[in-house]
Amino acid sequence: MSGGDLPSVVALGGGHGLSASLSALRQVTDQLTAVVTVADDGGSSGRLREEFGGLPPGDLRMALAALCGDDHNGRRWASVLQSRFRSEGPLDGHAVGNLLIEGVWQAISDPVLGLGLVGELVDARGRVLPASTEPLNIEADVLGLEVEFPHEVHVLRGQHMVASTNGWVQAIRLLPADPPACPQALTAIERADYIVLGPGSWFTSVLPHLLIPQLAAAIIASPAHKILTLNVTSGLETAGFSPSRHIELIAEHAPGLRLNTVVADEAFAASDAALAETCATLGADLVVDDVAMHDHTARHDRLRLAAVYREVMGGAEADLEM
Repeated sequence: MSGGDLPSVVALGGGHGLSASLSALRQVTDQLTAVVTVADDGGSSGRLREEFGGLPPGDLRMALAALCGDDHNGRRWASVLQSRFRSEGPLDGHAVGNLLIEGVWQAISDPVLGLGLVGELVDARGRVLPASTEPLNIEADVLGLEVEFPHEVHVLRGQHMVASTNGWVQAIRLLPADPPACPQALTAIERADYIVLGPGSWFTSVLPHLLIPQLAAAIIASPAHKILTLNVTSGLETAGFSPSRHIELIAEHAPGLRLNTVVADEAFAASDAALAETCATLGADLVVDDVAMHDHTARHDRLRLAAVYREVMGGAEADLEM
């Protein structure tokens, strides 16, 4: 990154967690690429995936909505993308943005080109790419599904099943095990100054990126400054897990990965006296700050998170109409 230039940032994740990091990062840079998980098999995305057999559009839609600007036009497009049909017919529950993306894909067989076209339409302040060019399935080893046999391991398949289980997820795998990474995502990672992983549902939005061999290899090999953003609390997928356990899961699923910075909310970090030491095992410094919304929703505050990212990235700030 040359003097005066804004940093090139790649953010990896999916769902609401990626939306949070993107909403913050677009306050910091105009050189932003979102790399999005493509394993969703529930709701509108699952129905479209079953009918058309392509990539599930839901997480991609949410990333595009998060990259819409803060001006009137941007907020209107974000609202349109996220709105859902309400009817007594087959369109009920479908997200408008999902159908828009799917329709463009029907006309343009290249999903990356199609996402670029939708991004231009909504004036997205960054690029959205799928992590893989093939739809993925998540398979998980889960404990505690049967009260009588709490230590018996069960295998669950499907992102929706894994995300909603009442058991304790121990590890995940992708099916297929060696899916092709999106070539444009690999190029973006190669050129990035910063790579941001998380926040988000740990097993279904964060870790899957590290299980795509080409993508994981590119992240590990990249000289970019690597930032892991922890959730503000343990969620349904990681109920009862300490902040340190979240980091240990990263190490278990990507043994060669080294980090530079771990960002944690002060309330969540306070629950784990060993957190800084755990971060150090992956080469990372721990940055603790108040980055949570104060409305009891367990979400990141985009402006507070942006301030932390800006500090980590050396004071970069996007002088843009956001």
